[in-house]
Amino acid sequence: MKIRLIALLAAAVTAVAVFGQSLVSLPNRPDSVKFAAIGDNGTGERAQYEVGKQMLNAHAAFAFDLVIMLGDNMYGGQTPSDFLKKFEQPYAPLLVAGVKFQAALGNHDRSENVSYKPYNMNGERYYTYAKKNARFFVLDSTRMDPKQVEWIATSLQNAKEDWKICYFHHPLYSNALRHGSSVDLRVILEPIFVKHGVDVVFSGHDHVYERLKPQKGITYFVSGSAGQLRQGNMRPREETAAYFDQDQTFMLVEIAGAEMHYQSISRTGKTVDSGVIRRTAR
Repeated sequence: MKIRLIALLAAAVTAVAVFGQSLVSLPNRPDSVKFAAIGDNGTGERAQYEVGKQMLNAHAAFAFDLVIMLGDNMYGGQTPSDFLKKFEQPYAPLLVAGVKFQAALGNHDRSENVSYKPYNMNGERYYTYAKKNARFFVLDSTRMDPKQVEWIATSLQNAKEDWKICYFHHPLYSNALRHGSSVDLRVILEPIFVKHGVDVVFSGHDHVYERLKPQKGITYFVSGSAGQLRQGNMRPREETAAYFDQDQTFMLVEIAGAEMHYQSISRTGKTVDSGVIRRTAR
């Protein structure tokens, strides 16, 4: 795998034009949890490669070792050559650097993709893992069956880490025109999230960037434009804290103690949103 990735590295770098450098404004503390977030990325088209290049630019200054994938990781064909074109090549330099990608499934992803080793799903549709003082919970929002609902409630209840972060494809809150909020999922999941102290939720599905004002104490992000884009699709409402629907984006996140810093960066290296979430003691 490593030899293959090294061979891909040169092709990925030469295939992308850089429009601007990603300027990282996060604290970048030595012992913090650092990660990136991408959603709806797997097109294999030029914009995806350009976002990948901006991620690499950011990584040079902000050495994140994790990328959370918010679903629709693969559009269209999903053969070995598609995984090469739509995943391995766009992110080859990051993979060579040892950055770990942790995927959630979207509605365009095939169920067997849970066994694709670089997604690190270990054959599971939903799973959990921890990094220092943060625990991540990955859900399959396309198939929210009773067994999964029971699992997330129990897993959240048993979690001992300070930060509880959930991510999955369909947003509980969204003000994009094409899809919008998945209210049926919200009815199921929000009471569980509130009861067990979830801090932050990341989703994709709508091909825009949106940050919602905290809803019942939880901050929600929609980041579904790392490959796909629906330009001008946002219809911001009172609960919209920030949004961007003019270009592809990805996110950088840093957890340091009781603070979570975030920065959303466009395909051309422009910061379109940034800030900090301060969790309160429970």
